[in-house]
This record gives sequence, C-alpha cells and structure tokens, in this order.
Amino acid sequence: MPHLLIDGGRRLNGTVAIHGAKNAVLPLLAATLLADGESVLHNAPQLSDVEGCLEILSGFGCRTTQEGDTITVCADAADTPSITDELMRKMRSSIVFLGAMMARFGEAHLSYPGGCELGPRPIDLHLAAFRLMGAEIHEEGGQLHAFLPEGRFLGNTVSLSFPSVGATENILLAAVTAKGTTTILNAAREPEIIDLAAYLSACGARIHIDGGTITVEGVERLTACTHTVIPDRIEAATYMAAVAVTGGSAVLERLCPAHIATVLPVFAEMGCRISEFPQQIVLNAPARLNRIPFLRTMPYPGFPTDAAAPLLAAATVANGTSVFVESIFESRYKYVGELARMGAHIKIESRVAIVEGVPSLSGAAVDCTDLRGGAALVIAALAAEGRTVIGELTHLDRGYDHLEDTLTALGARVQRK
Repeated sequence: MPHLLIDGGRRLNGTVAIHGAKNAVLPLLAATLLADGESVLHNAPQLSDVEGCLEILSGFGCRTTQEGDTITVCADAADTPSITDELMRKMRSSIVFLGAMMARFGEAHLSYPGGCELGPRPIDLHLAAFRLMGAEIHEEGGQLHAFLPEGRFLGNTVSLSFPSVGATENILLAAVTAKGTTTILNAAREPEIIDLAAYLSACGARIHIDGGTITVEGVERLTACTHTVIPDRIEAATYMAAVAVTGGSAVLERLCPAHIATVLPVFAEMGCRISEFPQQIVLNAPARLNRIPFLRTMPYPGFPTDAAAPLLAAATVANGTSVFVESIFESRYKYVGELARMGAHIKIESRVAIVEGVPSLSGAAVDCTDLRGGAALVIAALAAEGRTVIGELTHLDRGYDHLEDTLTALGARVQRK
C-alpha cells in the first residue's frame, strides 16, 4: 500500500491554485443523468471519488470521459436503474444519485452507501422527502428498492428537520423534473447547493432560492450545458493551514474568498495576516501561531465542519489552549489518536476537543482515519521534527487533487512510495 513520507520543519512559501470543489462536482455528476445531450464540466478535480461517480454513470449506460480538469457526460443511452454494491460502498456521497435515478428511470435499486465513518449520517431525510413526493421505497437487507407509481415525482412541500446538504441536493435533483412545484424548507445553503442549482438552471430547470427556502417548478425535460465547477473552499482552508503551521506565506489563487468568510477570521485570530482580493487570498503566518479560544462548527454560513480538522492540527503547536466543538458529526475526532502519536496533547469529551499547544511535534508512523482527518495528519507532519509516514491514503485521494505535488511546489519534502 502506498504511503506519504513527509520530512517536516520546512517553511512553505509560494502560490497555490485551488482545484474544483469535490463537494460540488459529485452532485453535478449525478445531475448530468437528468439532461439530454452532452454535459461538459470544467474545473473538475481528479479524485478517486470522481472516478467512482464516473463508474456509476457508466454503469447506467452513460458515455463519460475525463481529460485533465474537463469531464463530459452523455446520458442519452442510460437505461440501467441500479448501482452495484461495490460502487455504493466506495463513498457515502453516492446516495446523491438516488433522486436523479428515480427522476430519470422511474425506479432505483441500490444499497446503503459507504465512505468515511464519521458517526451516524442517516438517509432518513432523503427517503422521507421522496415518499412525500410520491415514491414507494422498500428497504430489505441493506438494499433500497424505490419506485415512482406515477412515473414522475410529484411536487410537494418538504420541511427538513436539519439543513442537510445531501438531502437538499437529492430533493433538488428529484424536484426539477417533478410534476408540479416543490418547496424545500430549512434547505442547506452551502455554495455547493448554489452551484448545483446554477447548473440545473442552465439546463432549463426553474429554481428560486431565498435563503433557506428553495422553490422548484418542475419541467418536462432538461438539456445539457457547459458548466464550470466552483473552487474547493475546504482545499483552500487546508492549504492555508499547511502554510500557517510552518510559519510560511502563500498566495492562493482561483478561489472565492466569500465562500470561506467564516474561516478567514480564525486564521487572523491565530496571528496570520490575511489580504483578500476578488479571486485570491494572501496569507502571511507568524513564527508560532496563537491559540484558537473557541471554534464551533455549524451549517453554512457557519464554520465548515470539513475545515475544522486542518485547523485543529495547526492548533497542536499553537501558543496556548484551543477549544473545538463539533456540532455536525458525532465521530469527527478519530484522527486525534494518530496526532497523539506525534506528541499532540488533546483531550476529547464527547463533541469537544481541548487542544493544548506544544512547542513541537515529532514524526511518527500514522494512518488516515478519514478524509479530513488525513489532511490533519499531513498538516501536523509538515510542522513536526523528523519524518512522518502516513498510510491509508485512499481517504486523502478521495478529496485532494495531487496533494503531494502542490505541497512540494510550496517547498515541502513529500514523497509517495
């Protein structure tokens, strides 16, 4: 199995071009199943999760290609309303295909999804919404069999008990070709939702977004279009943390500062100088970071849960004690045990992590426990004395496009072996 070998203690400096957003491109790929003709997605990252989505689309009978950061999908010949258990287990976000499958085929057959184990992430909200919209769904032995007796979803009002990103995306995909009007109350407001709506609207969908309320007037059909995926705000936060923990400086390009508006003040609080431009951020870090007095993850526009692990890793060598509260997932802190191997002082009490900054970390052999936890290990390794060997890279490859190449360009010593 491949490993990352990271020799820490080097200041990172230079320029980083942010790739397209993982959390945007996956629902966009599901959406291409609904459109007639050939969809073209530019600024698409090269990730194993993207490869998994393309395999799923090919399994439906779609024609797919990826050349560099451009993906093309033609779903005209799609005729197979099922996803293999192997592909479903590869990633949890595969469940976003359910709404598109039912809207396209009138039925869907698949198993429960896999992905990072971050605690219970039930798909009850998805299934309840689809039932409200006229679906019949049977669950048996970990398998889902869903049907639309009317042949189409039926518009309805869906009120979400929590602003789930996945549920909002799935309902949106179901609603765009439904009969009648669908209103989603307490919908997620993440930039990735807005990006999905922009693609669907360009294909002919009728979508109106007013804060946490999304109104969709169903149309008979969608026509494929060309779309550019938004920048990855979590990748941006990760590289900012990598530069900051080494006391470096960097220019981050091809990103949207507004998408990380709640992240930037945290870096400023840690002593970094931040300069914002329309598609660029300049970060200059102090020799040693300040503590983060209190950070709570929240649904957008609050602090993103996916950006907390990189910041926590940076806090392990900050001056003072930092406090993190995880409000989204129950089991976000599995990677903390691996940080402890490197000399980090962290106490976990339920959803609270208390991080006592130490003068330095030491290189060690560690394993990624999940995608963002893996990023935390990379950041800690960049600051550590000596060599860190990071295993279980399948998690990192799901969400970071050529991670080691980007870090090497900034001056890090990183090898994949």
